[in-house]
Amino acid sequence: MPKNIKRVINKKGHIYSEILNNWKIIIGDSLFKVCYPKSLKNSNKFSVSTLLIMVKRGHEVDLEYSKKNIIDRMNNHFGYTVVEKIKFMSFDDENLKITKESSERNNVTIDRFHKKINDVKNEKIKKSLIELSKVFKEK
Repeated sequence: MPKNIKRVINKKGHIYSEILNNWKIIIGDSLFKVCYPKSLKNSNKFSVSTLLIMVKRGHEVDLEYSKKNIIDRMNNHFGYTVVEKIKFMSFDDENLKITKESSERNNVTIDRFHKKINDVKNEKIKKSLIELSKVFKEK
């Protein structure tokens, strides 16, 4: 194995791959469904080791309360201090689709466009149209 690659794996890759492989054990079943580790930044003389976790929107508070527990479990799993700080970044659930059952029946003209919105291939446009329809429903 080349020396450069071996150095990267020894420095960061091994710890991050262990976190990914054992994430469900470390975090627990309930939180495993709503978050995943995105990146790990090792400590240096300017900053501490930081784990960036992606959290499904709406579950940020649950993870915030579990932050200390997660750090303790992770460090106990490795046997030494691997993570000193955790940052959260929220994301929208990609599987969220508007259905007739879940949508409110306040505005009939907007409801008839929900099927057409779900057929849009571009995710950014689809999300924008969904947000626009929510604004119209509120008014």
